[in-house]
Amino acid sequence: MSYSLNAISMGNERRKGTTSNLQRETRTMDIPFQPPTIYTVSALTAEIKSLLEENFDFVWVEGEISNFAAPSSGHFYMSLKDESAQIRAVMFKMQAYYLKFIPENGMKVLARGRIGVYEPRGEYQIILDYLEPLGVGALAAAFEQVKKKLSQEGIFDADKKRPIPFLSTKIAVVTSPTGAAIRDFLRISYRRMPNLDVTIVPVRVQGNEAADDIVAALDLVNRELPVDVIVLTRGGGSFEDLWPFNQEAVAYAIRQSRIPVVSAVGHEVDLTISDLAADLRAPTPSGAAELVVREREVLERNLRNLSSGIETALYGIITRVKDKIGHLSSRIRDPRRDLAGTWLRLDDLYNRFLTRAKINITDSLKELKAVNEALILNSPVRAITMLSQGLVFHKRSLVHAFTGSLDKKKSDIRSMREKLDSLSPLSVLERGYSITRKIPEMNVIKDSVQVTRGDEVRVLLAKGTIDCLVEKTEQGK
Repeated sequence: MSYSLNAISMGNERRKGTTSNLQRETRTMDIPFQPPTIYTVSALTAEIKSLLEENFDFVWVEGEISNFAAPSSGHFYMSLKDESAQIRAVMFKMQAYYLKFIPENGMKVLARGRIGVYEPRGEYQIILDYLEPLGVGALAAAFEQVKKKLSQEGIFDADKKRPIPFLSTKIAVVTSPTGAAIRDFLRISYRRMPNLDVTIVPVRVQGNEAADDIVAALDLVNRELPVDVIVLTRGGGSFEDLWPFNQEAVAYAIRQSRIPVVSAVGHEVDLTISDLAADLRAPTPSGAAELVVREREVLERNLRNLSSGIETALYGIITRVKDKIGHLSSRIRDPRRDLAGTWLRLDDLYNRFLTRAKINITDSLKELKAVNEALILNSPVRAITMLSQGLVFHKRSLVHAFTGSLDKKKSDIRSMREKLDSLSPLSVLERGYSITRKIPEMNVIKDSVQVTRGDEVRVLLAKGTIDCLVEKTEQGK
């Protein structure tokens, strides 16, 4: 009996997925010797590739990511491994674009793909078209990645958040014009402040294009609309529905806005990236209206209280000024007292003068009588005339000195009265000046840098007050 060698065949049956391997046929008859089939490396690799790709269409693989790389081409390269083995994997740019998260080394994932062979290196790999983290959804993982990245960049820092205006009269609402969110916002807003100016900027709030709409709307409002605050809002929904508000581009647009942004997305339990990046987070669209729009009745009550406080303060100031004036007046001597004393002194001097004059005259008469004969040659008329002129001169001097002193006292009194009048704040107001205070702090404004456009101020006049809104400021030199 003779035996023959069997050839290894990789024929059509094997390509179709049959399980036949080496086929041995023992023939009892003698046949000529057939040499084995010899493959080139390329041919053998092509056969293996065909065999793998036809027998493994799409497979699901669970494993841990290692050796992850994301070059500038946009493709993702990685290995999937477990305790005993590993396999190379690649996700091309078109599929990677739709991933909601960025793969990381050490991440447990569930992957789907087809087996492929890279012929130049003779390596097989999984060509992925789907990837999700194990234990947490892809959107949740993406949310945490975006949150971590933006937090490290300081997008959520409290010191970068701008204050919401105290009294917003012009509001831009970026939302869907047909959703329940805008209806709730308008209902609460107009109930609290009927004459509110609200501009609705319509955007899509769900779907792949929604994030681009929101970014464009924020840019439009900053460029075109003179509003006090922007409200970014939508109603509740699933995590997937709210996903446009978790995009990096939306967070950057919020931070780049020169107008304060309030985010009110979903219900109170929902938290989005836009909530974290916004200057103020509201739990719901209705809550945003209550935070942004001041209630008219409350404002009017506060204004009445402020007005009453100002009146009380002014009354106190006036009372203190009156008391001070009374105190100063009590310290000023009555000029009539000095005048009376002067008259008394003048009368005393006059009487003394008369007495002395009488004495002198009497003595002179006695002397004249005694020396009458001696004066015959030297007539006393001249001496008497000179004495009379001296008396007249002294009298005039006394009158002039008294009159000058009296005029000076009167002038001093007038000057002091004018100074008192000039120091009175009411006199300053009567001359056309005013006192300006910033609402609500009621601080006196001395420099234009103390207020900005949109601030409310109160102007105190000589009669009444005026409430004003600052439109423009100019710095003084």
